[in-house]
Amino acid sequence: MTVNQDVQGPSLAGRRAIITGGASGIGAACARAFAAAGAEVTVCDLNAEAAQPLADELDGKAWVADLSDTAALESLSLEADILVNNAGVQRVAAIHEFVPEDWRLIHRLMVETPFLLTRAVLPGMYERGFGRIINLSSIHGIRASAYKSAYVSAKHALEGFSKVTALEGAPHGVTSNCINPGYVRTPLVEKQIADQAKIHGISEEDVVEQVMLTEAAVKRLVEPEEVASLALWLAADASAMVTGSAYVMDGGWSAR
Repeated sequence: MTVNQDVQGPSLAGRRAIITGGASGIGAACARAFAAAGAEVTVCDLNAEAAQPLADELDGKAWVADLSDTAALESLSLEADILVNNAGVQRVAAIHEFVPEDWRLIHRLMVETPFLLTRAVLPGMYERGFGRIINLSSIHGIRASAYKSAYVSAKHALEGFSKVTALEGAPHGVTSNCINPGYVRTPLVEKQIADQAKIHGISEEDVVEQVMLTEAAVKRLVEPEEVASLALWLAADASAMVTGSAYVMDGGWSAR
């Protein structure tokens, strides 16, 4: 049997992609990878000073929005072939010390917002018979860590939502999958190092080795471009039979 391989990589020519949290980290890496593959990319981010230059660089569009304001998203209608739910925040604290509004913020942004944006793009995807929902989950979508009750529970919820989306979207050519990286070299991870050091009573220099990478077999952070390469494949035509799945990229953490 002969297998045809596209040596140029996946093509997204003619596709429209919306990437939330798209101005930095994993989102920006996805935006660049998708644009290089031919997609028209909308960079959605709270930071206008970062979103607009990236959109200009990619001949795309910038959508500046506070996605934690979920009430404003309820009547939204969006036209896109690919939606990457990537926007997120992190707060690290013991359960009995967790600020309730911080807990609710994480769940609004990382559970309610993906639901509302998916709800906004599905009618058009169903009409066209094609759609890709890519949810940036985390190793914490399948594993737990102390002091991250909001983040862990939000990612677990996102995993369940992604599976339901896969079941409902299947008859319409729409797939839905999660990507579950370990610690990625992003501003979100770098920002929590000080919080982790304080909680665990160790130096910031020891946080990466003793906390972030202690369970991983491969002792380094995941690079954003590695995550984007998987997202690119999930967005392409070749992944049509892949849905309702979670793709772990954790350096062997979950193999234990």
